Amino acid sequence: MAKSKELADKATGPLSGIRILDLTSVVNGAYGTQILADQGADVIKLEDPGGNRGGGGDIMRWAGHVPEGAPRDMGPVFLTINRNKRSMVLDLKKESCRKLVRKLIASCDVFASSVRYEGLKRLGFAYEDVAAIKPDIIYAHAAGYGSDGPYAGEPAYDDLIQSASGLADVLPRTDGDPTPRILPTLVADKVSGLFLAQAVTAALLHKARTGEGQFVEVPMFECLTSFLLVEHLFGHTFEPPVGQLGYSRVVNPNRRPFKTKDGYIGLLPYTDKQWDQFFEVAGFGETVAKDPRFSDYFTRAKHISELYGLVGEAALTKTTQEWLDVLKPLSIPVVKTNRLDDLETDPHLAAVGLFECYLHPEVGAYKQLRPPVKFSKSPANIRLHPPRLGQHTDEVLAEIGEAIGEGDEA
Repeated sequence: MAKSKELADKATGPLSGIRILDLTSVVNGAYGTQILADQGADVIKLEDPGGNRGGGGDIMRWAGHVPEGAPRDMGPVFLTINRNKRSMVLDLKKESCRKLVRKLIASCDVFASSVRYEGLKRLGFAYEDVAAIKPDIIYAHAAGYGSDGPYAGEPAYDDLIQSASGLADVLPRTDGDPTPRILPTLVADKVSGLFLAQAVTAALLHKARTGEGQFVEVPMFECLTSFLLVEHLFGHTFEPPVGQLGYSRVVNPNRRPFKTKDGYIGLLPYTDKQWDQFFEVAGFGETVAKDPRFSDYFTRAKHISELYGLVGEAALTKTTQEWLDVLKPLSIPVVKTNRLDDLETDPHLAAVGLFECYLHPEVGAYKQLRPPVKFSKSPANIRLHPPRLGQHTDEVLAEIGEAIGEGDEA
């Protein structure tokens, strides 16, 4: 087991001094607010005391198995997206708790939530309510669908948004199987979380320039559709369309890791010079090198299936390491294809220290992926373990001169 790393003693990131009241949960909002927390913000995660059969708080606390003897509310996914946060438990159905939250809002710069907006209205925490307490608040709402459309207010989860956005139609365009399929990663949640983090920092910049707070809506459906169609709008970018939906090179069935003698490589010569060099080291000779189908970017794109087919044939002639040895000196883009099992021992990830080990006083040793973005003057850091449910309720209330009333947490 790797040596456990010590937590940082204070926030050094560019958002140090920013306080966020975080009513997000699951992956979308929680991933976004963790990015902000890593960058220095004081993120106060407000959780409900009940509502899940397994227990209270964010449902991700209960997803997956924990080590024997570890608290059941510290599931593996929760640990990966809730570090650097403090957890409060308050029952917002109670007016006494809502009163405490209103006082807490007055001390915050950002109010972030993934609660359905109608629910926030009923609780008295719509944008107008929150802005009445703190006029310059940044109110970031992680919605499923934009409030101007007919789907507004409908439930939204990663599977649903992948289905609605057209992402489930991408694999069928690649392999010819017409069955829509979702990708086996929470891409809708995580992409939307990235949009949320960026939107909050942009709104904070606007506030720094003008003194104005604002309502920021971050709808999953629109975010993922926008993300997907960067390349896949393709021929429909023009009006009228001049070609297909789906970037032809990307949806080509031969775009894949290429099998070598002993494994797989990711390989993508890109420039004319790189393709000429690849044809030479692959042993194709002048016949292929001078083939007009592969003479420049435009013609290669038109004949991408044939080109990828040639790459696949060539890849089988050498081992993975032999390809790395011959192509890297030529600056031809190539990597070993990693399995999930390979990532923790990948020499580059090991050298940059992406995987870190920490020792939680109740969970024991656990891994974290350090903040991947580097700031030369204001580095992000990890200073708080993912919190137990309600761990910091008393601490946060003391900061605003309040104390929890009897029965307010339950």
